[in-house]
Amino acid sequence: MKDRLFQTTALTAVFAVFGGALAAQEMTILVDNNPDTVAITEALTAAYTAKNPGVTWEVEARAGGAEGDNIVKTRLATGEMADVFNYNSGALLQALRPSRTLEPINDIPNFGNLLESYTQTVSDGDGNVYGVPHQAAMGGGILYHVPTYEQLGLEIPTTWEEFMANNAQIASETDKAPIIQTYRDTWTSQLFVLADYFNVQAEEPDFAAQYTNNESKYATTPAAKKGFDRLQSAFEAGYFNADFGAANYNDGLRMVATGSGVHYPMLTFSIAGIQQNHPEQLNDVGFFAQPGDSAEMNGLTVWMPSTYYVPKGGDHTDIAKDFVNFVASPDACDIIIEAVGASGPLLIKGCTLPDDVPTAVGDMMPYFEQDGRTAPALEFLSPVKGPALEQLTVEVGSGIRDAQSAAELYDRDVEKQAKQLRLPNW
Repeated sequence: MKDRLFQTTALTAVFAVFGGALAAQEMTILVDNNPDTVAITEALTAAYTAKNPGVTWEVEARAGGAEGDNIVKTRLATGEMADVFNYNSGALLQALRPSRTLEPINDIPNFGNLLESYTQTVSDGDGNVYGVPHQAAMGGGILYHVPTYEQLGLEIPTTWEEFMANNAQIASETDKAPIIQTYRDTWTSQLFVLADYFNVQAEEPDFAAQYTNNESKYATTPAAKKGFDRLQSAFEAGYFNADFGAANYNDGLRMVATGSGVHYPMLTFSIAGIQQNHPEQLNDVGFFAQPGDSAEMNGLTVWMPSTYYVPKGGDHTDIAKDFVNFVASPDACDIIIEAVGASGPLLIKGCTLPDDVPTAVGDMMPYFEQDGRTAPALEFLSPVKGPALEQLTVEVGSGIRDAQSAAELYDRDVEKQAKQLRLPNW
């Protein structure tokens, strides 16, 4: 293919042992063309070759988005997939019919290193797990301005009531916007709903399955509707920046970095943007999970990382599975961090981050270090997500529509999506 790029090493004549047999083999690995993905893959394959000199790798870069989806599905269907490839975790994986097209990796020696919060997003109904992560997880929650918290003596909130009390104090004692909203980039309006999923699952553990089976709805499940309710309450309290309708994502990063706004609901991939655009303020920005109703059940909604998979029926499955076993090790974590830096927690037990990570990255770690304090975002557990959510959350966050009617309209929106996917019971 024209996207075939990035030969990682020269083939050597040294042998490596796999399953008792000597093998000298050139392997292929197909990844998306995101620069971080390519850099990570080149670093990992080079390190694997250093440990197993008989095995070298050709790294192919494919397009992302819909074009990349089609490439992956076509190559799997035609038996022309690379020995290893990367793809999404979560609901999108199910479109690949993994039990038919992928090799389970439950039997690799390092399987126990994979966190359960991750493995549930790359498994099937029979308990077979298919992938190993090679990037950091992202948290969905609240970026906050650390100096303002210190100035006002505020504590990190673990309930929504505490969060709103902090906003009230910020509004009364400063001229800062307590909550930053940036509706020029409409996707940013969704965070109060999407980042609330840990709280939904804490109250309704079976919501994802019932939602997928058309047995639960946002509008009729109080725990699920609370994300819309919280967005409405924040608007009605008058806590948003005055230009919330015209401000964009980069404005939001600037505001939370410089302290003209104090809370910005956002995904933690944004830390890289702050590091690039406001490096001197990088450590002035912290992070906490979106609070719910209970301090005892406070936890983080997580967006799971891209994943390496091994196609079923490949010519070099043993070597491919040995490679993903290597990726599921603390040594591989160190290689990933050296290649692209520490942007968040790596979902491998035994992985540690450098001491000098940005404040917001360090703030994420306690959630991952305690069992039960993370949950995948709903989109990693269910294929049902309607395209109109960001328009509806803009309306709720602008006072145009109330939470109840937005939830009802969103239920209708996802019904269209579910029918297009031909899901049962819809």
